[in-house]
Parts: sequence; structure tokens; C-alpha cells
Amino acid sequence: MSDQNLSLGRLAGLACLWEVCASKPGNVHRGADFDDLTFVDFAASAVAIGPSFDAAAQGARLGQIVLGAVQATRAAVNTNTNLGAILLMAPLAMAAGEATLREGVAPVLGSLDSADARLVYEAIRLAHPGGLGKVEEADVAGEPPADLLYAMRLAAERDLVARQYVNGFREVFDVIVAEIQEGQDRGQPLGQTIVRAQLRLMSEFPDSLIARKCGPAVAERSAVLAAAALAAGQPGDEAYHRAVADFDFWLRSDGHRRNPGTTADLVAAGLFAALLEGAITLPVKFY
Repeated sequence: MSDQNLSLGRLAGLACLWEVCASKPGNVHRGADFDDLTFVDFAASAVAIGPSFDAAAQGARLGQIVLGAVQATRAAVNTNTNLGAILLMAPLAMAAGEATLREGVAPVLGSLDSADARLVYEAIRLAHPGGLGKVEEADVAGEPPADLLYAMRLAAERDLVARQYVNGFREVFDVIVAEIQEGQDRGQPLGQTIVRAQLRLMSEFPDSLIARKCGPAVAERSAVLAAAALAAGQPGDEAYHRAVADFDFWLRSDGHRRNPGTTADLVAAGLFAALLEGAITLPVKFY
């Protein structure tokens, strides 16, 4: 972290900015807004969360970081732009400075208590994410559980963000950070690497938000199309860019209900982790 000469809050904001600047299929980016969600909303949110993540360096607990970041976001924009990313980046921020970030996350997750659960549930209700529905146990509209990890275990099969709390951020490290490191080793522009990381994650793990909004069959179809885009070639190949464009068109159909928002959250978290571990060094070639 010291090599970057940036605070935790600035690194978190930078990760979020890079995520939304990359031209990822189906997501908001600098060349594609939704009717009710814009690039400017995401940029403002990235700036707003900084102080809450800086508090991690001062010993703030996860619930405090998450709620503070969501409150700051809602003061800046009128919609949920980043709840999943905040939930994922908060444990990483708390683990910063450990021997390895991956090893540092486990004790952070093991230290979560009832106060963290209460504040996280408050943050989720304030963010009001789309497509949550209702569940019989540990529903966010009800009383928070004494153990936040228990609630995450209940949700892990249907939500990839919750699964990271259960499996030690496996997909963040093994897919997103690994793809970023590979792209950096090849000298690939970071924006292209981010798109490849998104496609790989979607191909292996159908997006949770698509599944909640459109059903598992549509989410599975999105995974097939992501895999086809990856198999079409590499950045610079005409077939690859045509396949990515076709995938983007399909995702943006049906009123943006196929927005792969959960994947975007993991991409932001992976970028944050890569910054913390020095897998990305500044300045970067983005395009």
C-alpha cells in the first residue's frame, strides 16, 4: 500500500473508478448509461466512500465501514451503485498490511460480531438493492442475526458476494486478481484486462443479480455467452470484439434487467485487492 502513496480510501475509490471506466458488457461505463443509473453516479460514489475506508486504518470495524460508506453513497446519489463492492472491499481494507491479503481476510471474517451484523443489515436496508426478494431465515427486512457469517452462509448458494465471506474470497483472488496479474504480466491495457476478468468470472459463475432478476436459466445463458466471447480470441482479434459486442447487446436487452451487477462488484473488489498487493502499480496504461 505504501508503494502506491495513496490511502485505503483513495485506493478503494480508484478501484471503483477503474471498474466503471472499463467497457464491460452489460454494465454502466463511460460510454453507456442506464435510464436510472449513470456513469456519473458511479464516479460520485467512488469519491464518497473514501473516508469510510480510510477509517479501516484507524481500527474501524466492518459494520462501521460498510454503513458509513453506504450512508456517504446515498448522500451523493439517489440509487444503489456499490453495496456489493462495499461489502467485499471492507474486509480487504481491514486485512491490508498483513503478510498476505488472502491470509489476512480469514481472521477479519472470524472476528465479526452481532454489532457488525446489525450495522450491515442497516446498510443493506438503506442501500435497498434490487431483486433481493424474501427468505425464510435471516431476511434483511427482519432482525439481524447474532452471527453475520451465518447469514452469509445461508445466502452463499444464491449470491456470489455472500459466498466470498464463506470461502475466503476465493473467486476474488483466484479469478479476478489472477486475471489482472496475468494481464499486467502481458503488458495488456488495464481496461482490456478488466473486461477479460469479467468474462471469465461470468463464464464460470453465472451472475447472481441476473439470476435474481431474470431466473437461473437466463443467468446460465449469460455464462454460455461469456464463455463464447472468451473463446473467440484475444483483444485485437476481430472475432473477439464482435463476440463481446454481441454479448453486450444481449445483456442490454430486456430493459437492462440482465445487468451483471454482482460480477461488477467482484471486479471492483479484485482491483482493490490487486492494488493493495502491488499487482497493479501506478501509473497504469488503461486503454
